[in-house]
Amino acid sequence: MNRSIYILPALAIVAAGLLSSVFIVDERSKALVLKFGEIIAVRDKPGLYFKIPFINEVVRYDDRILGIDIEPQEITPSDDRRLVVDAFARYRIADVERFRRAVGSGGESFAENRLDKILLSQIREVLGSVDSASILSEKRAALAIRIRDAARNEAAALGVEIVDVRLRRTDLPEQNLEATFARMRAERERESADQIARGNEAAQRLRATADRSVLETVSDAKRQAEIIRGEADAKRTAIFAKAYGADPEFFAFYRSLGAYRDAFGASNSTMILSPDSEFFDYLRSSSGTPVAKP
Repeated sequence: MNRSIYILPALAIVAAGLLSSVFIVDERSKALVLKFGEIIAVRDKPGLYFKIPFINEVVRYDDRILGIDIEPQEITPSDDRRLVVDAFARYRIADVERFRRAVGSGGESFAENRLDKILLSQIREVLGSVDSASILSEKRAALAIRIRDAARNEAAALGVEIVDVRLRRTDLPEQNLEATFARMRAERERESADQIARGNEAAQRLRATADRSVLETVSDAKRQAEIIRGEADAKRTAIFAKAYGADPEFFAFYRSLGAYRDAFGASNSTMILSPDSEFFDYLRSSSGTPVAKP
């Protein structure tokens, strides 16, 4: 009975010692084994590991990709138009041993403060070398890559790899918005007036070209019509001359019939002629020859 009084506490102490000598590293983290603050082992693979209780200390760091929101800052591009830039970055602890030596016991929060300063410095340097139009255009993605690449060299000293940097928002300061909008409106109105003037000029040229084309087409049509009319008149005269030469009497009779048709048409309601007028010579004839006056 007396032995069990001592054995049970001893077993409890041994069990506690064994449990405190075992630690687990999962796939989401990496661990450092310290001895009186000095690094003696790096455990970056998932598994079960051992340490000396009360002598060794285990410090774990997240092995996943972490995020950091960069405080919005006002920057001045090369064209002196100030912009408020809001960005964020993604990073991971690539070298836990270097990370520990760089940040000490401050851990991830201390590292993020250092990263924030590094990224802000690179944002000012990169965006300050270009104009605001580039920052506000599709070129901002390429500018973000430049910021990331420039910040990686400094971040590597912390044992950190910067995975990505994005410019989330680039706006004008509140006090500059109204003046900028007014200037943009004036520029757009000037461009609109210029486009309208160019359109009117082009329309005038088109109208002048169309009017000249119409005039030329009508003149050419009239000329061709006159030529055709002249040729037709010439053919008609030739036909009349030929007909007259073949049978003058018949030709005179045919012409008289034409005159009768025109004279007695529906448009002539009244006609006063002497009965012995030459106009009626063929009407008084039964043989188709004109009757001579008595």
